[in-house]
Amino acid sequence: MRELVVLGTASQVPTRTRNHNGYLLRWDGEGLLFDPGEGTQRQMIHAGVSANQITRICLTHVHGDHCYGLPGVLSRMALDGVKHPVHLHYPASGEDVVRALVSVASPGIDLRLQPHSAAGEIAAGLEVRPLRHRIETYGYRLTEPAGRTMLPERLAAAGITGPDAGRLQREGVLRGVRLADVSIPRAGQGFAFIMDTAPCEGAEGLADGVDLLVTESTFSDDDAALAAQYAHLTAGQAGDLAANGGAGTLVLTHFSSRYGDVNILAGQARARSGRTVVVPANDLDRISLPKRLRPPS
Repeated sequence: MRELVVLGTASQVPTRTRNHNGYLLRWDGEGLLFDPGEGTQRQMIHAGVSANQITRICLTHVHGDHCYGLPGVLSRMALDGVKHPVHLHYPASGEDVVRALVSVASPGIDLRLQPHSAAGEIAAGLEVRPLRHRIETYGYRLTEPAGRTMLPERLAAAGITGPDAGRLQREGVLRGVRLADVSIPRAGQGFAFIMDTAPCEGAEGLADGVDLLVTESTFSDDDAALAAQYAHLTAGQAGDLAANGGAGTLVLTHFSSRYGDVNILAGQARARSGRTVVVPANDLDRISLPKRLRPPS
């Protein structure tokens, strides 16, 4: 199962229909909770998300709308008796804020603090890159290793059936048949999460070639001056980011409360997103990772 569960889509000020930030990425056996703002614990109930599903919590930065829900989430995990380790990733400069938030949460889970202060891999397949905001901020990218797609017609022609197909994948050659003879390369799926930032090199690197790109769309293009002042993206800039990176699907979120109809922002993003599909997120949406397109054999 690989899907994004949207728990909240508001930026600094929540609205009657939009909770503060919160996003759970279900990725095979992992559950990555990004930027839990106030009310995330309650949104998890509405979305049918169990605290046991969370294995990592990833903070882009320590502005309140991206982290004030942390104590409630941790307390719920303790109440529910979560036994597995929970890794908490965050910018190192936010250490004091993170420790203060953790200190008011109920104890009882195996919480492992993992600050980072530079671009690079922070866990298997999970990397961070710096963004350009008013405080130290990082975006996250999760990438599946590349593999190969088996071609049934070639397997049949080579006489490879049943468990032998798996053995060929593991060993690379079987009875004179090479893996390359019966398969084609398959790029790993990719996911990127980009919040509060002005356009920058870090955001471009995170967005490059991903299947699902989640990014802020705080301001309308008409309010570009405000976006520049507060180091945020406009909807059109989010579209540019997706188009330039060749992203498969762009999920817009982190909307300012000044916009009652975010379809206006979605339209601005679409005008500049090229072939990328644009989805304006709503609270409690579930968005599956797009299926890989099978390359020609």
